[in-house]
Amino acid sequence: MKVEVDDVGRGALVFPEPERTGSEVDVDRPNSARMYDYYLGGSTNFAVDREAAEAGLTAMPYARDYAVANRAFLRRAVSYLVRQGIDQFVDLGSGIPTKGNVHEIAHQHNPQARIAYVDHEPVAVAHARALLGENPMVSIDEADIRDPEAVLSANGVAKLDFGRPVAVLAVAILPFVPDQAEATALTATYRDACAPGSYLAVTHISQFAATDEQVAAAEEVMARTPTPVRWRPPEEIAELLDGYELVPPGLVPTPSWHPDQQPSADDIARANAYAAVGHRV
Repeated sequence: MKVEVDDVGRGALVFPEPERTGSEVDVDRPNSARMYDYYLGGSTNFAVDREAAEAGLTAMPYARDYAVANRAFLRRAVSYLVRQGIDQFVDLGSGIPTKGNVHEIAHQHNPQARIAYVDHEPVAVAHARALLGENPMVSIDEADIRDPEAVLSANGVAKLDFGRPVAVLAVAILPFVPDQAEATALTATYRDACAPGSYLAVTHISQFAATDEQVAAAEEVMARTPTPVRWRPPEEIAELLDGYELVPPGLVPTPSWHPDQQPSADDIARANAYAAVGHRV
């Protein structure tokens, strides 16, 4: 095992063969987590994932911009949440480990913060376990976010104190729950499991620069994977945050949420996503 870091600071663990976690690793069909890893410049992906990711770039040339904007939002949101006193995080659909994981960001501000990663993709879970080692403040569990009971009872998540505020991170994961009623029920279930003072951080793909034809083509590419996606307009994304008071500036294009510097109109358009952080008061 080794860690490779590319010339823009992105990194990923590299294994000769994928580790197993008890679930079979499907290397015959492209996988969204491994495609996302490819977009971020990682190495934890297979030929079938790279081919699908390149098809995705052909269909929707802004796919990599979307992934990078999500990762940048994650850094800003976690930093903000730690400054608000949050020291417990559940990262839903945490994906393949890359440079700038939640625990790395949180521990820069509070080394005692606890982070529970959750993903249903065996390769992501295996690589995360190898990366984390015996870190007592961080855990990774294999569970499907669409099964909140399984997530909330998972070993690492269950060790968090839900009697105190928790931040649930749903960054670029809710598009993989295409049914609107199911998606809103899921976020409500996680909300109700958390104490007042908790937060929900969300990003979600939406149509800015992408044309109708590009959206359709991108959805067709993802339909080849086990996890088809749904692009949502802002009003449907807002429904996913019902029961939360939105942190200013509210639901905004992803690059515009607490930016390090003012994004350009092109940055906003190419990201093709909205972001928000909700506070359960």
